[in-house]
Amino acid sequence: MAEALVGGLLGAGVAAERIRVADPDPARQKALGETHGVGVTGDNAEAVAEADVAVIAVKPNVVADALTRLREGPTNVETTLWVSIAAGIPLATLEHALGTGARVIRAMPNTPALVHAGATAIHANDACDDADRSIARALFAAVGTCWEAPNEGLLDAVTGLSGSGPAYVFVFLEALGDAGVRMGLPRDAAYELAFQTVLGAAKLAIESGRHPASLKEQVTSPGGTTIAGLERLEAGGFRAAVHEAVEAATRRSKELGES
Repeated sequence: MAEALVGGLLGAGVAAERIRVADPDPARQKALGETHGVGVTGDNAEAVAEADVAVIAVKPNVVADALTRLREGPTNVETTLWVSIAAGIPLATLEHALGTGARVIRAMPNTPALVHAGATAIHANDACDDADRSIARALFAAVGTCWEAPNEGLLDAVTGLSGSGPAYVFVFLEALGDAGVRMGLPRDAAYELAFQTVLGAAKLAIESGRHPASLKEQVTSPGGTTIAGLERLEAGGFRAAVHEAVEAATRRSKELGES
């Protein structure tokens, strides 16, 4: 995800020399430097030294330790805007690790950011101002869309919907393609048609601005093929299963944030 953000920033016109990345793996450092032309280091403190914005992209279980070590070093925590993409780590934990007065924004991106089609939600702590929030929105807009949540609690629902959502879609894509194979289509054709159908449907929904129910009705003729298929989806509990999946993932996100 961090590399996706690097690519998005470069694509948005940020100069490579303004970006510095820390990674403990020398091989990854070399790959990042050669691929993107950005500065690389194995030292977190060096990476954020004099940084205007620092993205916290380490594993959730090492966030507190990594940030506490930064605070104990020469890093000027107060002058940096901290943006965390560590899943499930609440603002209170980040603030405690960074110290009083730190400007912190918590973000929940998703994996389609890797192809600049991500969906991200953010929420800032009270120390952030409008300019800080604008910077964070621009950061994630470089790899997709960004929504600012009015309260941090909603980020758990975002995790359940868009954070985990790609996995739900991948299961649907697999099922749709396999169903085409079952009906006699060549496997390559079945998956190509399934992938393009989901991509096209999402693009139509975004660009038309119409409610999904309205778009569904446009495809559904009385007594036709689509209504027959939709009837089976409803009979199989498709809609209820999606609701329950988002609810379960949201609940789990809350549990992780409390642990």
